[in-house]
Amino acid sequence: MQGTVDGFSYGLVTPLVAYFMACLGGALGLRCTTRSILVAGPWRAGWLALGSVAIASGIWTMHFIAMMGFAVAGTPVHYDRPITFASLGVAIVMVGVGIFIVGYRGATGTALFTGGTITGLGIASMHYLGMAGMRLNGSLGYNTFTVAASVVIAVVAATAALWAAGQVRGFLWSVGASLVMGLAVSGMHYTGMAALSVHLHGSAGATPAGDSAAALLAPMMIGPLAFLCLAGVVVLFDPLIVMGRPDRSPAQPRRPGIPAHPVTARPARRTPVRSGPDRAHRPARTPQSR
Repeated sequence: MQGTVDGFSYGLVTPLVAYFMACLGGALGLRCTTRSILVAGPWRAGWLALGSVAIASGIWTMHFIAMMGFAVAGTPVHYDRPITFASLGVAIVMVGVGIFIVGYRGATGTALFTGGTITGLGIASMHYLGMAGMRLNGSLGYNTFTVAASVVIAVVAATAALWAAGQVRGFLWSVGASLVMGLAVSGMHYTGMAALSVHLHGSAGATPAGDSAAALLAPMMIGPLAFLCLAGVVVLFDPLIVMGRPDRSPAQPRRPGIPAHPVTARPARRTPVRSGPDRAHRPARTPQSR
């Protein structure tokens, strides 16, 4: 028997909150990635790691907040904890690989394409692994074309986000990029959900084991949301990461004898040039007349 799937059982509450979480994680991750471009050494790796976890946490939290509004008529929906939290680990690792590639190779050419593809596949893998953790009295089926479309959306969104992170610009630029990224991630999620169909096994099936979406919400908020708050504090207390300005000028080769900070020379005083009859009849000055 085909089950009736409802992805908006709480109306627009879950989609809007999920979109906000995707934007928040994207904004923090993009600013951290931008900050990493402006520094070198171990600080770059630290900023990239912080950005990776922020983006992955925001997307993962967005997914399960949206799943709070998911329901199937005729059967309760539960979730397997190990698989659910394994999807967070997959997202962090694959998003991190893509961001580190762009962070060290630059957001251009092959590096951008490779990093965006890996990051997008990480987002899609998180989504479908999280769906694999669902437990209900039925079996899940997917439309191949719609699944492929959701993966393409994830890859394009990730590539665009990494390109935006490579543009060292102001805070408003990142806000706009994060809004677009949140819209793309949410679109990928609901495109993947549109590919889903549920075939119920009948009333004789056993009750599936696992946690309900409501029971999963508390640990989900404690972990990733706490990290997002911490990342937000780091961003707020670093004005350079907000404004997107480099903390130092690019290193320039210095020759011996030239100071590191050039001294601005005082402009020479110009003597006014006389013209007209005064200049024509004025006798030339000799050393004796000085």
